[in-house]
Amino acid sequence: MTAERLADIILACFRRMPTSVRRILFVGLFRLFYHLVPRQRMIALHNLRRAFPEKTLEELFGIVRGVYRNLGTVAAEFFDIPRMTRDNIGQWVEAEGLENCFKALEKGRGVLLFGAHFGNWELEAVAASLMIKPFTVIYRTLDSALLDRLVFTVRSATGNVPLAKEHAMRTMLRTLKQNGMLGILIDQNVDWYEGVFVDFFGRPACTTDGLALLALHTEAPVLPGYMVRLPGGRYRLVIGPEVEIVRTGDKTADVLVNTRRFTQVIEETVRRYPDQWLWIHQRW
Repeated sequence: MTAERLADIILACFRRMPTSVRRILFVGLFRLFYHLVPRQRMIALHNLRRAFPEKTLEELFGIVRGVYRNLGTVAAEFFDIPRMTRDNIGQWVEAEGLENCFKALEKGRGVLLFGAHFGNWELEAVAASLMIKPFTVIYRTLDSALLDRLVFTVRSATGNVPLAKEHAMRTMLRTLKQNGMLGILIDQNVDWYEGVFVDFFGRPACTTDGLALLALHTEAPVLPGYMVRLPGGRYRLVIGPEVEIVRTGDKTADVLVNTRRFTQVIEETVRRYPDQWLWIHQRW
């Protein structure tokens, strides 16, 4: 059986399951993972102790448990995405700052929308495509052909175009030239030759320089976006104001300064909702 066929079967099976049941299942699985695989739990705790030295150990463990709960919820709700439309997206999501994106699109140079693995980042891309317009989403190809096909199918269900980051530059430039939108998550650790080191929670973190390079080369406006989970289970899609790009003519310095600015926006968001970010990742 091909990966495509198996992915379709898995998607169909989980879609038949009520969302509430899926949440119980996946949150329970991630809670089990929390207890049985201590390595990721300790990575998260170590990162949090460095980021929030003022918090007690009990508070930090509470955040870590919230991280696993958030991941389970993201996994459970992932299978609802294909059924979302412009007419029903309001059942899940409210929006703030959409006018920032529409205003940026009026410039005719496309939009660079950046974010992080925060809240429900999969739903963020879907909500943005339905509330603004479909866009190209940059992603890393998964090692598993089955999971890669499953993720590709769901991410493209509402019109978005997933684009593997390998050899993607020509397509990205063409998208911006056509006044399209690019979505990029910039909170993952990268190899030193793929990025620059900027401050993130008081520690130098190697961060992709691709967003800054694109902004400097194309003059496309850069906007932050994130999807935060609200107390009642709904979400708020927040599109922030355009980030001013520093252009001094010194490419190396400009890339560093602008990447630091983008990262600072992400840090400010994570500080407000620490249990909704991916602390189990070895960011530093």
